[in-house]
Amino acid sequence: MSDNFPIIVKVPLGSRSYDIVIGPGLLVDLGHWLDPVIGDGKVHIVTDETVFDLYKSRLYALERAISVTVLPVGEAQKSFETLQQVLDDMFEQGLDRNDTLLAFGGGVIGDLTGFAASVYKRGCQFVQVPTTLLAQVDSSVGGKTAINVPAGKNLVGAFYQPKIVIADVDVLSTLPDRELKAGYAEVLKYGLLGDIEFFNWLEDQGENVLALNSEALSQAVATSCRTKANIVAADERERGQRALLNLGHTFGHALEAEAGYGSDLLHGEAVSAGMAMAFEFSVRQGLCDENASDQIKTHLSKTGLTSISDVSQWLRDPDRLLKHMMQDKKNEGGALTLILARAIGDAFIDKGVDQTEVKTYLAHLAKTYA
Repeated sequence: MSDNFPIIVKVPLGSRSYDIVIGPGLLVDLGHWLDPVIGDGKVHIVTDETVFDLYKSRLYALERAISVTVLPVGEAQKSFETLQQVLDDMFEQGLDRNDTLLAFGGGVIGDLTGFAASVYKRGCQFVQVPTTLLAQVDSSVGGKTAINVPAGKNLVGAFYQPKIVIADVDVLSTLPDRELKAGYAEVLKYGLLGDIEFFNWLEDQGENVLALNSEALSQAVATSCRTKANIVAADERERGQRALLNLGHTFGHALEAEAGYGSDLLHGEAVSAGMAMAFEFSVRQGLCDENASDQIKTHLSKTGLTSISDVSQWLRDPDRLLKHMMQDKKNEGGALTLILARAIGDAFIDKGVDQTEVKTYLAHLAKTYA
């Protein structure tokens, strides 16, 4: 490994602080990073069929007691039924609270596994080894864990921090191009919400990130994680500033709900379109200059990310979209909360957004992209 790697970003949470280790080649000696943090107990790995087929030899190379739950691929695994399966496997292995549950996969695996760790015997050790760009820069960091229920996405869960996050950027070479771009949307989010210098860097280096240049990719992951770590440290349970991390997500989750949470629309694709919608809505509200919105649309086009026009089939029913948005966890007292923007790098939390204005905007989109 070169002198530049690994990059270590600390999430400062007092006695629960942990490191995010970022760089190429980290899976080659996974035990080197795990052993000092989790001790010598058992490790139960939760992964999916695709990731397990690619990396099972690396997993079994860990010199300790290993057991594995291998799940089908997809968002459908974030369910009570699959949670029960993971817990049953843990009980069968006789794990105690000093043993470790290791999430080895993308955001679905990380969210489900973290929630299982939070409830198993009231909490056991938990490690994240994210294998998608989206998980490396977002869902593996900060301790949000959850499953989906019929009422909506991520509505049952817990804040539960891992002991360490190990983000090997080499594993991203196996991602389909579509998954990589979905993850890049979350990278872009950090520039848009509070770091215009990072956005400007992405304007120059975004295509290198997507080309899997190790240096550019590691820097993008590290900058994203550093931003998220600072926000999480200031507001772990999303009572205030942490809600900024949901830029584009309220619109995006509504689109995902319309698409049925399946493979037709990936989470990062929905967020990509949702961020464009958030800036466009900000312009319509007189909060933001139209040039900023146009600049974002140009960046989405240049990098091949999902734009508003790409989600037109899920924009047809403004009433249903607004209903989905009203289920958002950030809402308080029946009032709609959105993350809006004054400029690129200057997002803010707007509580009590006028639902009529949102519905008018959604109706405009339905008509525009009919």
